[in-house]
Formats: sequence, C-alpha cells, structure tokens
Amino acid sequence: MAAEKAFYIHAGAHRTGTSSVQMFLHDNRAEISSQGFDATYPGRDDIPSGTLGLRLPSPRHGETMQRRFIRKVRREVRTNSPDPTRALILSEENIPGRMIHFYGSEFYPAAEARMKALRDGLEGTLKRVLFVVRPYDALYVSAFRKRAEDLRVDPFSQQRAALMRMNRGWPALITAMRDILKAEEMVVMTMSARGDNRNLIKNLVPELDRKNLTEPVQKMNVSATDTAMDVLQAHYRAGHALDRDTWKNIIADNADNTKSTGFAEFTADQKQQLRDTYEQDCDALAKLKGITFLR
Repeated sequence: MAAEKAFYIHAGAHRTGTSSVQMFLHDNRAEISSQGFDATYPGRDDIPSGTLGLRLPSPRHGETMQRRFIRKVRREVRTNSPDPTRALILSEENIPGRMIHFYGSEFYPAAEARMKALRDGLEGTLKRVLFVVRPYDALYVSAFRKRAEDLRVDPFSQQRAALMRMNRGWPALITAMRDILKAEEMVVMTMSARGDNRNLIKNLVPELDRKNLTEPVQKMNVSATDTAMDVLQAHYRAGHALDRDTWKNIIADNADNTKSTGFAEFTADQKQQLRDTYEQDCDALAKLKGITFLR
C-alpha cells in the first residue's frame, strides 16, 4: 500500500458517544465517499455497515506476538479501504484497551502495546488523531453500568475502592498516544467541548465539507435506568440468559422510571476527589506540547 494513504483516527474514549459518531459515519457514508474518504468502524450497537474488526494486543500478549497484530491491522485496513489513494476515517473506541481493567485499578494497561501495533500496521500517513476525555467519576459509573446491562456484576459499592486507587489517568494515556502514534496533529477534547457529531468530525477531518452531513435520527446507547438495571441484574443472578428482544423490552418498560435506586454511585467525598483530579489533569493536558486541547 502506497505511503500517500492518509489516516484520520477517532480513538475514543469509551462512553463519550462513539456509537453516535459511528452511526453518523454510517448515515453519511455516501456523501463522505463522494469527497474521497472511506470510513470504517465496528458493528457494535447495531451499526448497520460496521465491518471493522480491529484486533490489538491485550495485557497477556508478549512482545513476540506484536508482529501478528501488526499484520491484523494491515489486513483490516486493506479489507475496509483497499484503494491506497483514498483517505480513511477510522473510528474505534477500543484502541487504548478495555474498561474491565478499571476494577484492578489499571487505566488501560495495554494501551502502549496496542498503539504500537496500530502505528506499525498503518501503511501511510497518520494525519490526525482525535480523542475525547470524560470526568473520571462519570466515566467509571458509565463503564460499570454498561457492563451491568449485559452481565451479572458485584455491587458498585464493592468496586469503588479499586476505582479510587487507579494507577494513572488521562495525561499519561494521552502522552503515550502522542509519543507512540506520532500523528501529524492530535486533538483532545473534553465531553463539554465535544458538541454534536458534525463538530467532532470538523475537528477530526477539517478537510471534509460538512454542509451536507446530517446528524443521526436514531439515539445510540440509550442508558438503562436504575430500575431497569435492578431488573436485569435480578435476571442474571437467577441464571437467566436474555435474548436481545427481552433485554430491549426491560430497558424500554422501565425507561420512564428515572428515580435513583443508588445502583452505581460514589460517595460525595469520592466524587469530589475524582472531579478535582480530573480538573487538575485537564490543566496538565492544556500544557501538554504537541496536542490541541479543547476544553
């Protein structure tokens, strides 16, 4: 594949509206294609045209496995964007890794290995990387709730101590992303600066003409209420496996009951501590050289 191929990567983070971005890319794929860009993204959350199956190392994979993952990256790029003259917009929230490691107090422990495999697998020029950060308290609660929608989980009160001991945060991750991926430009924005998908795409691919791009009508990743969560967990504790329609019905039937049952909450002191840490980390990101930070 020729070196002139250009890449634009929306790399997450989790729980920052990535599914909405991917539905936006799906809905506008004809217009995006007409401007000379391919777009690829996974098919999670029922994104109809999602075909990306990016495989990157996990903590259990050693250095000897790195070449295998580099080949997987190259294969995925060639499958989803075979023309070396067309730029590729790639959206994948799992580039830093999985959220499951949060409960061991590890903030994306395989991020460095995953980004090295991605960097070495891209045959062309990484023009721009965009990453959205979210306050830690909201991120950890949202991650827990997402997991609890699909699996039996221990109570959040038993997870809080591990989350409060997290070994690192956004500045370390963003620094590694900057230093390893070596994109020509890197943009980091907060959730409050994210705006709609058209604004996000403007910051990811400034060359893309957005006047004919439209926002998705379908709402993505609608959060289950506490009542719905309690019903789902009761099923999982009873050993029930829920089919997709039953799962959707439970969430829909309890959507109007928005009263908190305390399903996933930090204490007031913990929440304030996490918020203070986030604000301090945003100050550090604002001073970080080599990135554009939008707050």
